[in-house]
Amino acid sequence: MKKHLFSVLTVITIFFMGACNEDESIVSGENNYGTLAVSIQQNVAYGNDPQQIYDLYLPEGRNAATTKAIILVHGGGWAAGDKNDMESYIDLILENNPNHAIVNINYRLAIIDSRAAFPNQFNDLGAIINKLTFESETLQIKPEFGLLGASAGAHISLQYDSVYDTDDQVKFVCTIVGPTDFTDPFYTNNPTFQAKLEFLVDETAYPPGTNLAIALSPALNVSPATSPTIMFYGNQDKLVPLSNANTLKANLESNGVEHQYTIYNAGHGNWELTDVSDMQTKLNVFIKAYLAI
Repeated sequence: MKKHLFSVLTVITIFFMGACNEDESIVSGENNYGTLAVSIQQNVAYGNDPQQIYDLYLPEGRNAATTKAIILVHGGGWAAGDKNDMESYIDLILENNPNHAIVNINYRLAIIDSRAAFPNQFNDLGAIINKLTFESETLQIKPEFGLLGASAGAHISLQYDSVYDTDDQVKFVCTIVGPTDFTDPFYTNNPTFQAKLEFLVDETAYPPGTNLAIALSPALNVSPATSPTIMFYGNQDKLVPLSNANTLKANLESNGVEHQYTIYNAGHGNWELTDVSDMQTKLNVFIKAYLAI
């Protein structure tokens, strides 16, 4: 029987959710060995909007010289979803990478006739990275980051890395079924595509005449400065075509960017447990290679 990828591991780390109530922070100081103890902070604000919050897990024994952070970016079609959707990934990461900090984020969702997704969501990710960088000494982390995004969150992560990460703080990106190319006929042949694009984009934030489908396609914005990228896709996905992943892979190759590409015999997240285990193994190796502690 297949299980939904985002529900496969329903046991959430007790540190992150079971140990504190909403809006509560735990900062434990030093442990018995004189090193920093685990610290968990939930619903940390990084802006004025109620959706601009994140949960922060800081590991025991962290220090500003070596402790790097993995940022989790949820999906939901840019207009829905929540950081709670990414909780299972916390356990996936902590099992073999317990010394990394983890940041599980919310961002401002698109609202019809009120708020666009782009560039707000890219800017929100940037604001989080800036805040964590500014507070890095206090938090005792090194401001280098890996981005792990699912679906729309993977699109946001890929786009941020290739277009917005001018200081090269992002060291790798993991895309799990993320859209990468809005010029793909899979999208452009859909009669509702243009209306959806107009809903998602604040056109005034881009220069006049910008081809927004190109400008917002991470696969078409890859450069030699793009970070190492690990890709997981399903060959039966009805929301994100495999052609999107293939275009990203081809452009990573042509720009000399390190990457890995795995295709599962599955759809948009409804993967077998063996697939999830395989993804975890490959992701852990990638983390150790590009965000080593």
